[in-house]
Amino acid sequence: MPFKLQINCRKIFALAALFCIHTSMLYGQELNCSVSVNDRQISGSSYDYISELSGDIEEYLNENRWTDDRFEENERILCNIQIVLTNVDSQFNFTAEAVFSVRRPIYNTSQYSSLIVIGDNNWRFNYPRNKSFVKDELQFDDLTSFLDFYANIMLGFDYDSFSEMGGSQYYNRALNIFELGQNSGSVGWGRSIGAQRNRFGLINDLTNPAYRDLRQAMYQYHRHGLDQFTLDPITAADEVIEAISVIRENKRVTSNNYLFDLFFDTKYTEITALLQFADVQKRTMAYNLLTDVDPAHSSEYQKLQN
Repeated sequence: MPFKLQINCRKIFALAALFCIHTSMLYGQELNCSVSVNDRQISGSSYDYISELSGDIEEYLNENRWTDDRFEENERILCNIQIVLTNVDSQFNFTAEAVFSVRRPIYNTSQYSSLIVIGDNNWRFNYPRNKSFVKDELQFDDLTSFLDFYANIMLGFDYDSFSEMGGSQYYNRALNIFELGQNSGSVGWGRSIGAQRNRFGLINDLTNPAYRDLRQAMYQYHRHGLDQFTLDPITAADEVIEAISVIRENKRVTSNNYLFDLFFDTKYTEITALLQFADVQKRTMAYNLLTDVDPAHSSEYQKLQN
C-alpha cells in the first residue's frame, strides 16, 4: 500500500468507527497521549513541583509535530504513559520506570486494539523546577530525547499496522536518537545489557532486515485480519492464522525474541477472541501454531480447543 494511501485508510477508519476524541489540544498534531506520574517514592518540599511533570510531558508530546502528515482531530494516535519515579538526588536527577501503550481503531467498529505495550525501567533524567521542554532531535537531552525516542517507536508501530513497513522512517529516527544517547554516555542508552530487552535491543531489532517478516505479518494481522472481521470473518481468520505462521517462521530464523514477546504479550487474548468462533479445523491449526511460537500463553490458547 503506498504511503499516501495509508493516511486515507486512517480517514476511512475514523468515519467508519465514528469515534471522537474530546481534547483541547491543537489541531493537526499526531499524538493524543495521556500521562500519569506516580511520585509516592519522592518526598521533600524541594520536589513539590513534581506534580507538573505529567502535564509538561503531555503538552510536549501532544502539541509538537512528529510527522509531515496532516491529522484530523479524531485521527490522532491514542497512547498512554505510566511513569513511576523511584529516586531523586539533590541536583534534581530523577530515576524512573515508564510503560508506553498505543491503541488503534478497528475498522467498521467502535472498538480499539492495543498495538503494543513497552516497559522501560532504566530512565534517568534531570527535571529542575521550571524546566523548558525543547524539541530538538539533533541535541541530546535525557528527558526530552527519551520522549522523542518512544514517540517515534509508537508512531512506527501505528504506521506499520496501516501499511507494509510504513513505520520505517520513524524507527530510523528513533535509531538516530538512540545513537545520540549512546554518544552522551547517559544511563540507559548502552548497546549491550543482559538479554537486550532495552532501548538498544528494541531499536536494533526494529531496524534489522532480519525482522522484516515479523513487521509485514503485523500489517497483515491488522489490516487483512483484524480490520476485516466484521465484513468477512472467515477470510479474516485465515489471514490471522497466516500472519501467525509467518511470525513463527521468522522467529525460527532470528536470534532475539524481544519483538515476538512484545507482540504476543500485547495480543494473545485478542488473538484467542478472534479465532474462538472459527471452525474446529482452523482452531486446531491456530492452537498448534500459537503454542509453538508463544508457549508462554498456552493456557489462554487452550480456549481454542474447547
